[in-house]
Amino acid sequence: MNMNAAWQDFNDADTQNNFDLIPKGTIAPVRMIIKPGGLDDHSRGWTGGYASRAKESDAVYLSCEFVVTAGEFARRKVWSLIGLHSPKGPEWANMGRAFIRAILNSARGLSDKDASPRAIEARRIRGFVDLDGIEFLAKIDVEKDANGDPKNVIKFAITPDMKEYQGFQPSASPVAATMPQQTATGFQSGATAYHAAASAQQATSFQPSASAQQAAPAANGWRPAAQQVAPVHGQNAGATLARPSWAQ
Repeated sequence: MNMNAAWQDFNDADTQNNFDLIPKGTIAPVRMIIKPGGLDDHSRGWTGGYASRAKESDAVYLSCEFVVTAGEFARRKVWSLIGLHSPKGPEWANMGRAFIRAILNSARGLSDKDASPRAIEARRIRGFVDLDGIEFLAKIDVEKDANGDPKNVIKFAITPDMKEYQGFQPSASPVAATMPQQTATGFQSGATAYHAAASAQQATSFQPSASAQQAAPAANGWRPAAQQVAPVHGQNAGATLARPSWAQ
């Protein structure tokens, strides 16, 4: 329409979103996007400018946006922090590391008890860039914000060890979600589930493929994005990580 009339004629304006809370305990596939805070500390492995520091407390965290990718609440967004450091002690950072481990297990179809060489490698990342765009199955919670008002948060990943993971199917068809542009070695979205690359010519650390802009639906439900993990040599060469049951 004529942009001069954009603030006079609202017939073609979008319908406003429903901001009712997503019910507590809802299980949904999500894509995690990290809002860069500009803080790096190479001695701790914080690179890429992804970490943020709270001015009032000196706590360090990842500021994350989670986009629901399928089901009744597709395209809804939830915002939460992942703790990296607190001057009060190690508890917040330990909780953050546990959450990231669970995210990797969920995204890559790993049992938490799996200690195989392939699983060990799959739980390693080059940096926070490998988490920016990762897709996993999440449990959505409700807590109060600083003003005492309820808000949705995500602090828990559903992993293959949990009954909610097995046979999960969203209640509606998957939808495409816009991804921020990544580098040539960044996150790849696709129709195939997480898989291992067995070629001995590949690098020996985790190397996701080039970025794509949309996630394609699976034939019978949502699938996590396609990513690659470094090959394992020797007796485990050519081994492939199992797909999540809801990604077959």
